[in-house]
Amino acid sequence: MTLVSQTRALLWVAAGASLWGADTVLRRPLTASLASSQIVFIEHCILTAALLPVCWRLRAQWLALRRVQWGAVIGIGWGGSALGTICFTEAIRIGNPTTAVLLQKTQPILAALLARALLGESLGRRFWVRLVLGILAGYLISFGARFEPFAAAEAETAGAILALAAAALWAASTVLGRFALRSLSSPALTALRIIVAAPLLAALAGSQALPLVNRLDARQAISLLLMALVPGLAALLIYYRGLSQTRASLAAVAELSYPATATLLNWVFLGARVSAAQLAGFALLWAVILNLEKRPR
Repeated sequence: MTLVSQTRALLWVAAGASLWGADTVLRRPLTASLASSQIVFIEHCILTAALLPVCWRLRAQWLALRRVQWGAVIGIGWGGSALGTICFTEAIRIGNPTTAVLLQKTQPILAALLARALLGESLGRRFWVRLVLGILAGYLISFGARFEPFAAAEAETAGAILALAAAALWAASTVLGRFALRSLSSPALTALRIIVAAPLLAALAGSQALPLVNRLDARQAISLLLMALVPGLAALLIYYRGLSQTRASLAAVAELSYPATATLLNWVFLGARVSAAQLAGFALLWAVILNLEKRPR
């Protein structure tokens, strides 16, 4: 691959990751009138309508799946796409949305642990040192320079726990996705994870006391549509276009555009700020991730 084509691929990765940064600006205001499960359910309904033709066109792939492969797809849909997104939505509702975004970068560390447990992948001799540094970085992102976490506000602590739960569920989806991609193409798996999540989300949204459709005004409907199609579907398509042509270690650097964009937009539109200690924690976390990407697989 030439330097020009590699640069172009990295720009695609950065562009897709930048679009993810707009998610919290659209998602946070919706939490004022809708439950997190309802927001995620409507989001998945929009994406299901967009991806159903893709799923049907690729039906030969999923019709041939065995029971264990369907188990992986259901785990990805219910765990990552449904519950993971609900946890993230609830985290930005009750806590600092920028903190929730920064904590999502713990996913590579969590995914490495799960890959070791489920797929038998090697962690490398220095992984446990990286893990300790990653835990320290996660603490700094969550609580800053305070070394008394129980003194933090209850909402702040709960928001950090929910953000880490989302990261863990999405990391598990990454590991299960590696297994499922042995039998499915990336477009087929993307469509299935959304469509499979819809029934669970319908049940969770229906259990809420708040009315659903009749409470949506035009502004909310537009926000939901934009959130599903721009930082959701469009960002994913752009990101994977670049990722297919670049190394994971370089893509990890380009992905810095996600927290950078999110931090800027959250500060401008939501008034969300982070401390210098939290940013230092994120810098430490990113150093751990880059070092993790260099380990032999």
